[in-house]
Amino acid sequence: MRVFLFSNRPSVKHAFLAGVAVAALFAGPAFAQSHSTETVVVTASPLTGHGDSLASISSRVDANDILRSGGSTLADALADIPGVSTSGFSAGSGRPIIRGMDASRVRVLEDGTSSSDASDIGPDHGVPIDPLSARSIEVVRGAATLRYGSQAIGGVVNAINNRVPTSLALTPSGEISGGYDSVSDAGQVALLGDASLGNFAFHADAFYHKTQDYETPLGVQANSFFRGDGMSLGSSYFFGDSSRLGGAVIHYDSNYGVPSDITNIDMRQTKYLLGSSLALDSGLLQTLNINGSYGNYSHEEKNPDSSVNSTFKNKELDFRAETLLGGIGPFLSSAVGIQVQNRAFQALGAGADYLLPTLTQNYAGFFFTEIKLMDGLHMEGSGRLEYVKIQGTPASDNFTTRDFAPASAALGILWEANEHVKVGLTGSSTGRAPAQTELFARGAHDGPATFETGDPSLHMERANSGEASLRLRYEDFTFDGSAYYTAFDNYIYGALTGATCSEEGVCAMGNGESLRQLNYTQAAAHFRGLEGKASYSLWRDGKSGTLKLNLLGDMVRATLTGGVNVPRIPAWRAGGGLSWETDPLDTGFQVLKIGDQNDPGPFDTPTPGYVSVDAHVSWRPFMDKNWEFSLIGQNLADEVIRNPASLNKDLVVMPGRNIRLVARLATN
Repeated sequence: MRVFLFSNRPSVKHAFLAGVAVAALFAGPAFAQSHSTETVVVTASPLTGHGDSLASISSRVDANDILRSGGSTLADALADIPGVSTSGFSAGSGRPIIRGMDASRVRVLEDGTSSSDASDIGPDHGVPIDPLSARSIEVVRGAATLRYGSQAIGGVVNAINNRVPTSLALTPSGEISGGYDSVSDAGQVALLGDASLGNFAFHADAFYHKTQDYETPLGVQANSFFRGDGMSLGSSYFFGDSSRLGGAVIHYDSNYGVPSDITNIDMRQTKYLLGSSLALDSGLLQTLNINGSYGNYSHEEKNPDSSVNSTFKNKELDFRAETLLGGIGPFLSSAVGIQVQNRAFQALGAGADYLLPTLTQNYAGFFFTEIKLMDGLHMEGSGRLEYVKIQGTPASDNFTTRDFAPASAALGILWEANEHVKVGLTGSSTGRAPAQTELFARGAHDGPATFETGDPSLHMERANSGEASLRLRYEDFTFDGSAYYTAFDNYIYGALTGATCSEEGVCAMGNGESLRQLNYTQAAAHFRGLEGKASYSLWRDGKSGTLKLNLLGDMVRATLTGGVNVPRIPAWRAGGGLSWETDPLDTGFQVLKIGDQNDPGPFDTPTPGYVSVDAHVSWRPFMDKNWEFSLIGQNLADEVIRNPASLNKDLVVMPGRNIRLVARLATN
């Protein structure tokens, strides 16, 4: 049943004050500036943690940025990184989109291993990683992505949470944070602690997040609620000079509504992590890192009376072993590794009409190296060779096995013109095997309201990409910008046909039935875009603080052969604001224009743009304590917002004006 559900709910503004009492968390625009001047991006390279040392620009948001950003998904926390947006399907299932690419082209990780979920199978399926649990979230593009799989053509999103401790805590530490927002009467709280005993380090964290249906300028968006909670326990043993062996267990639960429907999704996952680093220190062989995860995931899609329509199960193993090598001639340092992935997916009930059980196996070897060509000229290279085997049953009911051998390579060059200017060039060619839904989808998918049919004869997809980057680092001015172009051979996408279908698969042109027909197919495609951010200190005083002008913008254009638009591409955006930063107080505002998306895919509709107005103020009252209190406003103009990248954007409006209170109390 497809209905656009709005209701009128009395505003619960009196609960706003109660949010202060919850040692509050989360909040507004991630444009609030961090007080750190160096960005350390551990995902970007196994050899160096400084993001500025690589040809492609990497991005990172820290714990304070995440707390201020709000929302219940990783994509919410990354909203102000140029080139990154969200699928925005529901409060519990927004998946990151990078440069117009999502699902099987963006790899979502937790501490470097798979998120092990079903979010790539449907946009209504969430990623079981709550941003409250992350200490930072990194977005990586370029040569380093091949370390994590050919499913990272768009990039890698890695949530880093120290659940398997990587260092001994000198003193016990802890943190409590919480928050309240007005648009959905939401409350959230998170706790974490780290301690050491002898050579053992211990970590524990837990979170709880609850929202009601959120308000929009058109009324309350019915069935947009979210409930989530989780916890983890982890420990590592340290031995020798710099070796460690550890593990963690994580449990995640959530229940959220699908706002374009009347159903809700009840999700759970238990995941086990392995994290180890063994110091070899034997000349060429420096360090052996062994990391892995096993996730047991399931969710039920339920009716309002709690009866179950479908059950989706996903059991996934992800194992990586990587050896860091010392210098060899011009090679400053290198890394070689292997990766093994095994994924068993099963759908029960009505879900079995959409996708019968599948098994995906992936075996890969990879390398990454850094070379100093001359003073000021640095090169990095990477390669990956995979064997992929996918088994399933397409609409023909003939059990099918497909084998692929994707080979990928990337090369980047970084020129340090002087201490202020760096120019990067990156080229890559990446092969990707079709995903299980692209091959074997065979029926009704109620969440996105589609009747999907895969093609078991699809060929391997290849993306040939080029990117140029520019970094400027002056005392009062910084800039990070990129221009990119990707040409796809055999680009795989879900094409709307203009027909609608019944649950049984009887389809006809027009809007006579409730499900839109979507067939997976291939064509040549071209993606090109620009992205950048800049900051200029208008006024600086060592005692009073710094007044900054901040700017950001991005755009992507994607077309198929013959100029046909690639479907569900985010719109361009551009804008900026002012921020005032002092030791005890930060404040600022940002105004972004998000353009009209007048280039929809076939049988889709244009999406109007809007203006996003956000503001924040953060106060640290005690110089000797790590306490922070924030007040944030989001969508202050109360604009009607629809997401052009979402299949349900004609039925769902995003949240309206929101006022958020946040607090964070930490021991260090």
